[in-house]
Amino acid sequence: MFSASIKARIAGLALAGAVFVAPVTALAGVVVKSTGPSASKYPVGMKIDDNASVTLKTGDSITVLTSRGTKVMKGAGTFKVGEKPKATRARFSALTRKRAANRVRTGAVRTGNDGGPARNPNLWYVDVSQPGTICLYDLQAVRLWRPNTESIATYALSEAGSSDAVDVTFDVNESVAPLDPALLTVTPGTAYSITAPGDGSQSVEVTFALLAADYARADQLAEALVAEGCTAQVEQLADRLGG
Repeated sequence: MFSASIKARIAGLALAGAVFVAPVTALAGVVVKSTGPSASKYPVGMKIDDNASVTLKTGDSITVLTSRGTKVMKGAGTFKVGEKPKATRARFSALTRKRAANRVRTGAVRTGNDGGPARNPNLWYVDVSQPGTICLYDLQAVRLWRPNTESIATYALSEAGSSDAVDVTFDVNESVAPLDPALLTVTPGTAYSITAPGDGSQSVEVTFALLAADYARADQLAEALVAEGCTAQVEQLADRLGG
């Protein structure tokens, strides 16, 4: 017969062993781009376990951000989400780098050497040509970005429906310019108009959302952007990390 103390030790070791072999919760990726016949089955924002298999049809293209990298799957075929994702940590770090609010002479970042359209190089730059909700970490350091840098240009930013506007001027070859928070401090949930130079007919409406945490992983950031409705930035992640 075992003594009471030995029985207690055996029970403790059994419990420790049970804890040790407990299964680890499966990691899940986030769909950031979905086109083709199966797009409705795998919508943007959907979470898919890394060990899950995805069956696609001809014409399908699904981009999933996982904890280990980016997985681009194109049909037809069956694919495992977590199998050999493309490492994109360096690209993600460059895209999400927080830069000083001072003016930055960056020039235009293009899609390639074919003279294609300029692309916004940073997730936290507000594209003056794109409407929608913009997620930022710091609403005191808003930086505007323009795709065309050939000439001096002044954009006007104001609360939607207000005649009081703040001018933001870009110099020649300058694609990034800061909004002075002393002149206008943006607030979450408020709609603002960004009006291009000219007769005022070219204007986009944006709303700002404040991110509550600093996300170090692309999949976690994508999930937060989807939750806040920052679709343009989700598309930017998909474009730059999936290409």
